[in-house]
Amino acid sequence: MLSTGALRAHLLAARLAGPVATSREESLRSYRLFAARDPRVLLGLDPEWGWGERDVMALMADKCGVSADPAHVTGPDVIDPERTLSALDAFGGRLRDVAARRAPVLFGTGHPHRLLGFYAALADALSAAGCAVLTPAQGCSVDITTRFGVRTYNLDYVQGVALVREPGARRAGSETGAHTHSPLPVRAALAGLAEGGGPLPELVVGDHGWVCGAGQLGIEAIGLADTDDPALFVGEAEGRVSVAVPLDDAVRSDYYRPLTRYVLNRACLSQ
Repeated sequence: MLSTGALRAHLLAARLAGPVATSREESLRSYRLFAARDPRVLLGLDPEWGWGERDVMALMADKCGVSADPAHVTGPDVIDPERTLSALDAFGGRLRDVAARRAPVLFGTGHPHRLLGFYAALADALSAAGCAVLTPAQGCSVDITTRFGVRTYNLDYVQGVALVREPGARRAGSETGAHTHSPLPVRAALAGLAEGGGPLPELVVGDHGWVCGAGQLGIEAIGLADTDDPALFVGEAEGRVSVAVPLDDAVRSDYYRPLTRYVLNRACLSQ
């Protein structure tokens, strides 16, 4: 069992919290774009409230622990590890609840190179607890707007976790995939379930557009988010995201393993 103190120390040592690799400049740019309702940072969320740049900054200070001072414009951003720990407790609680109901779940990530192992372990534990881990619309094409123009990707699943990859880049089932913020993959997955008459997920677990896209459609969603991903925290504030965990979402994949142990313990799913 991993203690809270041990995980706090790991969060700081691995720079998952405390001073993180995400720069203050990157975060402030995202807050400006979110206030301007730029689709690149909305991640599929359609905010109900009016969010100015200062409003977003104040929310992120409250949810993540970043500086609320608009004059602080350079240097590494900072995440309060206590906020990360509290959110991980709530994250584990939602997994515990869905496991108790043996409800269907859907996992998806826009960070397959970093977070696939974290989600895969959770998917395996929920499957062992009797939950259906859904894998709809495998192989379907999704056209996503990128900085290089519109690119076509295929929806795939690795160890029960959805991701997208460029056609022909790797064989289906390999562990590489594309980094994306788009909500289109989760929309495609949910549309596949609706068309097939299968059960919709009672919980979507992931990051970026997977969380905001599902939450916008009224499906409970929980996920991980960095300081430059305000959409998940706005979604949480507005009631469309159940839990947003503040942490650096792009460190080495093995640095997330202690978080897996901690969350599974909180969810009473330790194996």
